Amino acid sequence: MKVLKIAMLAATLLPPASYAVLGGAPSSSSSSPVMLRATPQSTDAASTGTGAANATATAPYSVRESRDADGVTIREYVLPSNVVFAVTWEGPIRPDMKALLGSYFPNYVNAGESRARGPSPMVEGNDDFRVESAGRLGHFFGIAYLPRLKPAGVRPGDLK
Repeated sequence: MKVLKIAMLAATLLPPASYAVLGGAPSSSSSSPVMLRATPQSTDAASTGTGAANATATAPYSVRESRDADGVTIREYVLPSNVVFAVTWEGPIRPDMKALLGSYFPNYVNAGESRARGPSPMVEGNDDFRVESAGRLGHFFGIAYLPRLKPAGVRPGDLK
């Protein structure tokens, strides 16, 4: 419990990074993010022989990837309406979770406090917010997403 409080205090006192906010618009950081191609989950485009351009155009979301100064890779999953419905992270430390999750940060804190202590991954959530976070010293990773905004047919395992 004490370690969690210290970690939360450190996260709030560290300088904010430029991330997307879950449920908000994608980041517009000065370090240019890499746009990745989101692939549709249906295999209809591949089986009909239409080009990759058509498959990409029908993707239910786009992906923006960036790396912060600490070497943490952040991926933002953005709906066509320009709303971030999921974020993933992977790196040597956890990113600034308060900046990353925005108004959903209290949900993250509550999930951390309500789970059993130990080295097991944190997998918590409800119909409004879901978080899966794990790691060890030098390698942390996780995903946070909003189930109500997640496109139909997209599984959390597809967001990597």
